[in-house]
Amino acid sequence: MIRIAQLKLHGYKSIEDVPSLSLGALNVLIGANGAGKSNLVSFFRLIQNMMGRRLQDFVGESGRGNSMLHYGAKRTPRIEARLTLENEAGFVGRYAFQLQHVPEDTLMIAEEGIEYSFAMTSAVEPSEMGQARTRPVGRANLETAVWGSVEAPYAREPDYPQFRESLVAVRECLGRCCVYHFHDTSPESRIRQTADRDDNLALHSDGGNLAAMLYRFRSAAAEGERVAYYRIVETFRQLAPWFGEFVLEPDPRNPEKIRLRWRDKGSEVVFGPHVLPDGALRAIALITLLLQPREMLPRLIVIDEPELGLHPFAINALAGLVAAAACHCQVILATQSVSLLEHFDPEDVVVVERQHGASTFNRLPLDDLKEWLEDYSLGELWQKNVIGGGPV
Repeated sequence: MIRIAQLKLHGYKSIEDVPSLSLGALNVLIGANGAGKSNLVSFFRLIQNMMGRRLQDFVGESGRGNSMLHYGAKRTPRIEARLTLENEAGFVGRYAFQLQHVPEDTLMIAEEGIEYSFAMTSAVEPSEMGQARTRPVGRANLETAVWGSVEAPYAREPDYPQFRESLVAVRECLGRCCVYHFHDTSPESRIRQTADRDDNLALHSDGGNLAAMLYRFRSAAAEGERVAYYRIVETFRQLAPWFGEFVLEPDPRNPEKIRLRWRDKGSEVVFGPHVLPDGALRAIALITLLLQPREMLPRLIVIDEPELGLHPFAINALAGLVAAAACHCQVILATQSVSLLEHFDPEDVVVVERQHGASTFNRLPLDDLKEWLEDYSLGELWQKNVIGGGPV
């Protein structure tokens, strides 16, 4: 499994400078309101949009370029990031970029490159990676070159297989970085509306095609997808004993459309999505995301405050689903739930705090906590402000 092993980030929103943040298979961000958890989540939305060639759309949605820079462009003229990718065997590749503020109050890609593992030769100089050797390549605009045609922009570069492998790995990993936010369950939210029946390649970040995804799993010829569907149904029934089954049929008036309909247990009455409680709707979306077939899981799942509106029993179940998904993909979770934190190990936790106007991200000092953990749970230590991440 290829994952992001290390992140360096400078100048993004409240994140003035993070020289090195190590990331594991499962990463749980805790901290007070305004500490910067959501800003790190937002950074991965930036990556997701850059990989999808939607950088300018994202800048517009984020309030233009000045608002994305740490205390504005006058103080911080650019965003710099470097993501190091690894697998079980070690280093796979490194992707780095700089986004420069320009007078139109937007951000443009100023620099961009990929580093890759390279056998030692006289033509390649040592890098900060120690014994490994790297060569920066691909100084091209992401939206037109790197992910457009691999052959054209690198025709002048030697066709090293190591570069090709790293390019594919970066594209595969970061291109499947997905941020999910199921908070909007209002009557006008997309998750409660009718969706295109065939919009089922991947679950949308807001769950807007939830009905189409469930319909695909239930109707699939592939056994794995059908198994996933029944696991989703049974898991939700454990959280909502009143739930009978989904009624997933295209709209008779327009067979290209579908919406999330369902029945109560022991009833023939069909209800629409507008009747589902907010917490139940979020739970269905989370369960579908985390229990979808392994081959469909994103490389990186980022979820902001998934506990919102969930019953304590549902939070317990959510923790198990997150831990299981982290065996097959990388997960970053931002939470303020003590109950959810209780289910994770100290080594999974990243404490986010705001110091002198800038966000900091630190792993727990495990050796210092050994004696504390003999008498208190991790959640209790958070409540006592022993591990940081509190409002003071």
